[in-house]
Amino acid sequence: MLRRLALTAVVSLAALATAVPVSTASGPVSSGSVPSAVPTTGPFAAARPSLGPLPLPVPPLPGFLDGGAGKGTGEANEVLTRLTVSVENTGVAGADGTFELECGPTGGSHPQGQAACDRLAEAGATRAGRQELFRPTPEGTMCTMIHGGDATARIVGTWEGRAVDTTASRRDGCEIARWNSLVPVLPDVR
Repeated sequence: MLRRLALTAVVSLAALATAVPVSTASGPVSSGSVPSAVPTTGPFAAARPSLGPLPLPVPPLPGFLDGGAGKGTGEANEVLTRLTVSVENTGVAGADGTFELECGPTGGSHPQGQAACDRLAEAGATRAGRQELFRPTPEGTMCTMIHGGDATARIVGTWEGRAVDTTASRRDGCEIARWNSLVPVLPDVR
């Protein structure tokens, strides 16, 4: 969406710069008694706006707009997501431990690296996802008193260039829902 908007703006500016008729660049053409909005006498007569081509060259597209080809600012090749996920007491074989996760390109020791990166990208595609994914349950929230197990996790690092340092557990209904929203970054222990 942002790419389309930026490309539309660039194309519109380029089309506008080339579409302005030469006659308007030097002032209105007198064709009888047609009134003009441009003052011909008085103190503003000399301050006539120039409507010629835009004086600014069209800049190259930034890295996030050039389709990820990396020809813009070079940001497309940087790893913007690098997380350390520590999980304990899940009761699931192979789920406990400390795992590294890198996205863009996928790497690290996370057992479900590509699926975890896909989940993070899905959440990052919406404003609500970016705001809520790693946010702890607000203090005073009424949650069901369902115990989902003794599993705990800590996630530390950067996600889409933003610092992350959060913990998750399965101590009540809110925390269970939060844990489940982070699967497969966190193991599925249902």
